[in-house]
Parts: sequence; C-alpha cells; structure tokens
Amino acid sequence: MMRQKAPAGLPPAVLGAERPTDPALARQRAMFAFLCFVWGTTWIAMKIGVAQVPPGFFAGTRWVVAGVALIGWRWLRGEGISVPGRLWPRLLFVSLLMISLNQVIQLYGLRYVPAGLATVISSALTPISLTGFSVLARQDRFTGRQGAALALGVAGIVFLFGPKALAGHLGWVEVLGAGGVIVGCLCYSLGSVLARPLMRTLAPGEVAALTNGVGGVLLLGASLAFEPGSWAALGGHWGWPAFGAWLYLLLPGSLGATLIYFLLVRDWGISRTGSYAFISPVVGVVLAVLTFGEHIGVGEVLGMGLMLGAAALVLRR
Repeated sequence: MMRQKAPAGLPPAVLGAERPTDPALARQRAMFAFLCFVWGTTWIAMKIGVAQVPPGFFAGTRWVVAGVALIGWRWLRGEGISVPGRLWPRLLFVSLLMISLNQVIQLYGLRYVPAGLATVISSALTPISLTGFSVLARQDRFTGRQGAALALGVAGIVFLFGPKALAGHLGWVEVLGAGGVIVGCLCYSLGSVLARPLMRTLAPGEVAALTNGVGGVLLLGASLAFEPGSWAALGGHWGWPAFGAWLYLLLPGSLGATLIYFLLVRDWGISRTGSYAFISPVVGVVLAVLTFGEHIGVGEVLGMGLMLGAAALVLRR
C-alpha cells in the first residue's frame, strides 16, 4: 500500500504521520536547560559580589568584558558587527534597559533584601511582565493557557519561597530594596521585548554582543563618575569569593546564558523563553539540598511541582 503524501502546505501530522525527531528542537531544549541552571544560581553569586564591591562597578566591568569578548569572537569568525544607522537608537535604549538600569537597580536592591525574597520577586514578575509587554507590543497573543501557566507558576513560587522569604516584617530599607528588584526586572523585561525586532536585521550574537558591551560601558562610566568606592575597586582587591562570583557571572552567565537567551527569544518568542523563571528557582533549591544538606518540606516539593507544571504548559507545542 502506497503511503499517502501530504498535500502541499500541510505538515505530515495532518495525515497522522509521526513527526520525525527535530535536531534543532533538541538543541534548543538543551540550551534552555543550560539557561535554567545558570540563571538559577546567579542570585547567590550576585549577593556575594555586591557585599564586597560597589554594585555598579561589579556589574559594569563584567558586562564590558562580556561584550568585548563576544565582539572579538565574531571578528575572529569573520562575521564582524554591522548595524544600520536607523537601529542604533533602539539598540542604545535596549542596552540601557537590559544591562545598565536593570543591573544597577537590582544589585543595589539586593544589598537590602534577602536573596530568597529577591528570587520570589524576580521569578514571579519576569514571566508576567514579559508576557504583558509582549502582548502590548503585539508580539504575542494572550491565551487561556498562558494565564493558567502564570497562575500555576506564581502559586508554585509562593509555596516554595513564600514561607521563608516573606516571614517577619519588612523595614522601609527592605521595602526600597524590594522595589529596586521589581523596577530592575521590569526594565529587563521591557528591553527583552524591544530587542526582538532588532533580530529581524541583526543576528542574535550581534544583539547580545552589542547590548552587553554598550550597556556595560554606560554602567561602568556612570559608576566611575558617581559611585562611591568605584575607583578603589579598580585595584582588584576584592577577595577570592567576590572575584570567583564575578568570573561565574561572566563566563556561563554573561557569555553563555545571555547569548542562549537571545537565540531562544528569536526562535521561541518572549513568553515561552521567559518560562525559565519558573524552573530556575527549583534548580537553586535542589542544588542547596545536594550541596548544603538543606531540608525541604512538603509545601516546597509542591511548589517545585507547580512551577515545573507551569513551565511544561508554556513550553508545550
């Protein structure tokens, strides 16, 4: 019996044929897993770093080095950097939002709030704000499935971190710190949505390299001009914990995960890629259990299950 062919323009699935394994999709899922792991551990590194180094200087140097490294890598591969003049205003604005403002506001906020509370805020707000901004920009259409996934994810975050992070009363300094984390997260989400149209013309590697470099230069320049202690930090006497945290945030964080993030935003869209925020906190908790022997209760296990379910709902084709 001859196998029926699909009419032109219709995928094989229309006729019930099994869809073959897609190597590109498998590669994207592996990149997404790497993104979730790395960004599930960065809050700890940032907390260690800003305890010893001025936040603007700590972040600015990292992003400048990351941008220069990515630009140099493209030149070595013969790809170079070519940006049409009409795109520079948007590129500068995206760099300011995603790197300069996001980093300095969040890191100063992180000085005054527990890392757990910062994780709650960022994890809950990131997918919501990404979806909201992308819907407003008409890049995505809000669906019931997205709403259900967001509700599941936020409920999971409350179960996982709420009892610990939100215990007690917050002073006004901690409230300001939490506000900084919120504003920084909103800057990052808006920048991500505005960056996507750039990738109709520029490669994701170009966007990552330029936003890292430009945003880092703006942040480092502002730090050296206005931030107390930044000139003294040029001596590099940070201590090995802060320097190790800086290297970790630079190599897998800035050079690896950021490039992967732009690739997935281009291929998957904002909302789907933003579901990493439901998985990264789970990664952090599991690593804490395996490394430090921390105990997790029934509520925390339920929270992790809800977040994984939310991510599965968003990622489901």
